[in-house]
Amino acid sequence: MFSVHHNCWFIRKVVLWRAVASVVWAVLLLPATTTLFVFLVRFSLFHPIQWISECLALLTAPSTIFSLFLLCGVVLVIGFFNLKYYTVVPSVPCSRVALLAKVLHPRQCVHSLVHCTVGMVVMWCSSVIAGAPYHMLASPCTGRESGGVPEACLNEYHLFFLLAGAFMGYSHSFLGVVQNMNYVGFPIIQQYKYMRFKGSLASVVKCSALQSLYSVRNYVVLYFFFGHIPRAWISQTLNLQMDSALCSLDSLGGLLDLSLLYHLWMSGTFLLLTWNITVLLFRVYVTEPYRFPVQSTFAEDADQCLPKVLTEKDALIMKFLALQDLALLAQYCPSRRREVFSLSQPGGHPHNWNAISKECLTLLGELTQRLVAHHDAVASNGRAKPPSVGSDARSVSSGSSASEPEALLQTPRPSAVLKTPGSVFLKSSAVGVSSPLTAPFTPGLLSPCYASAQSPHLTRRGPKLWSTSTDSQANGSLPPSPSPSPSPSALHPEHKSSLLSQWLQNRKEQVKGFLARRVLIAYLCNKLPEASSQALFADSQAHIWALEGLSHLVAASFSEDKYGVVQTTLPSILSCMLTLQEAVDRHFKLPHASSKPVKAICSMGDSTYKTLRFSVRAAMKTAIYRITTTFGEHLNAVCVSAEHQKRLQQFLEYRE
Repeated sequence: MFSVHHNCWFIRKVVLWRAVASVVWAVLLLPATTTLFVFLVRFSLFHPIQWISECLALLTAPSTIFSLFLLCGVVLVIGFFNLKYYTVVPSVPCSRVALLAKVLHPRQCVHSLVHCTVGMVVMWCSSVIAGAPYHMLASPCTGRESGGVPEACLNEYHLFFLLAGAFMGYSHSFLGVVQNMNYVGFPIIQQYKYMRFKGSLASVVKCSALQSLYSVRNYVVLYFFFGHIPRAWISQTLNLQMDSALCSLDSLGGLLDLSLLYHLWMSGTFLLLTWNITVLLFRVYVTEPYRFPVQSTFAEDADQCLPKVLTEKDALIMKFLALQDLALLAQYCPSRRREVFSLSQPGGHPHNWNAISKECLTLLGELTQRLVAHHDAVASNGRAKPPSVGSDARSVSSGSSASEPEALLQTPRPSAVLKTPGSVFLKSSAVGVSSPLTAPFTPGLLSPCYASAQSPHLTRRGPKLWSTSTDSQANGSLPPSPSPSPSPSALHPEHKSSLLSQWLQNRKEQVKGFLARRVLIAYLCNKLPEASSQALFADSQAHIWALEGLSHLVAASFSEDKYGVVQTTLPSILSCMLTLQEAVDRHFKLPHASSKPVKAICSMGDSTYKTLRFSVRAAMKTAIYRITTTFGEHLNAVCVSAEHQKRLQQFLEYRE
């Protein structure tokens, strides 16, 4: 997200000016889109000469020029919000509750409110350009006169247009959350800005027309049921009467006016086209490749060099463009590759290569750890693994053997396990072995199947939400713990804290299980298909560029690295890539991981992040094959593990 006071030099000197250039071009395109809108909204099939002459006269009218100035202000506001809300890593909600939280976030509420306001402004301009009967909010009453002076009545057509602008503005903001329209994706094929804009313009016009048509449909239905509420409030506030001679627009007769629906559709298309062109230009300018110097002669420019920029954590747009530049130089620029392989003077150290390779390997290692952690969580039914029998358990029962806890975990628990007797919290630290009744609440001995709210034991017995030792006392039964209960001061502080954490965790799981049986809560909280997989690979465009850059540099080093700086890190590079490939292959065996998302018919949101996991898998195999085909049998001398050596042999034999 952009900040006016951002300290990053790249944001201030590059991104900001690119955003300004995109807004300038959007403003320059306004006369063309406005002219097209004038000819379409004033279209007359049976009077073509009059239609053309009226449109040409309207283009030079003061009302149209004033509307153009207002539309320029709208474009500036939309451009500012594009710069304020853009991101290169999309936010993927994994459940409907998370999506609802995004929609109701205060920042998103401000975004929606501003878009409603500027939507009304655009619709006011459209109604002025469309002319009668839409151009004024108050119009003379057609059926009555008082002393020769006609009374002023509310022009419901104008109000209908203004409310439609607010509705379309909110719809655009809402779809921006659902479709991640603030996500700025990078094109696979590099093109000049003009060619990218020209190639995408037709789809932008099509999407604007279709979205306007859907918005008109939804708005007409909404106005039919609730249109009388804002109409009565505006009429009472402005002291304007309703014209009884005209048919109300919240009726079937008023809404089935084809001329009204056509003008509303054209106005909505003009509104969305203006905004979508601004978004398209912003994406085209911001994602334009930027060339970072590999090394600098002056020390003050060292922060702007590629090895330093790759380590950036705050300005992600700069990091992504740096990785894109790395992939491009590794593939197409021999002179810049020589700078990467060069040695520092004095000293003779490969600082450039070490910094670049280290950052790329760090990125790939983070993705590997993320995939492994996700796989382990799914394997344990989404629950965190219980703590192993470690120092806490040994401090509580130092004399117990390691086989006793395992036997307890394998022993079926009776139904009394679900109760939490009070003696559990008063157990003496001198007790050697925990009883089966209290084992589930002993730190280090908690089994995953009993900690999970989805356990078959919990489901069959249907435990109460809250249960304590008072339940057993009320039934006349004795507490289940036979051991004496010393004073709480005899307990070790660490033991008490671990017991408390286990008790809280158990209660948390019981509450989650209780709520999960409610249909509405389960519907809202259940994970969306593919959402977890999409969230894991949301930032994987950076990993794809890291794979491409590393593999191209390693392949080029076979003939260009005269100092042999790459050979020192070749084993770690191969091991990292093979480990990541194994983690990716394991991930694709999970449910919904290998299913491709349904392609949207028409959307301004960039949905390429939904298929990034497939791109990572393809880029991974391509990168390894690029290295193996270049080095060939020389890789047999590389020091890697036996398992990785077998995988390399499969790549060498083209069997992977």
